[in-house]
Amino acid sequence: MTPRQFRRNAVTFWLEAPFVMSLRLQQMQIAALTGKAQDAAELQRMVVEKLAATAESAVAVNMALSKAALDTTINVMMGGRPSATKTRDAVVAAAVKPFGKRVRANSRRLANKK
Repeated sequence: MTPRQFRRNAVTFWLEAPFVMSLRLQQMQIAALTGKAQDAAELQRMVVEKLAATAESAVAVNMALSKAALDTTINVMMGGRPSATKTRDAVVAAAVKPFGKRVRANSRRLANKK
């Protein structure tokens, strides 16, 4: 992930996550008043998305850590020095990417929902 992509995901959390939360809270209030089945489906989707994003993030973090360990081992064996900054950036980017992708998609979908 490039620094630009990482900043985009960070800004997504900062700006769009509260927007998505407020839209969903509004929908929950309407669902409490009307009791429509589609509102229950949206609430279920919200929970399932979180679980899927968490699982995807966990796998991505483990892959980034494994790659960093292998890269560090090879680097040290060749006489180099390990780079904690590069490893940290790769792991954080891997953890944030799945959540940023879903927040952006939800923001678009919920904003266009009538």
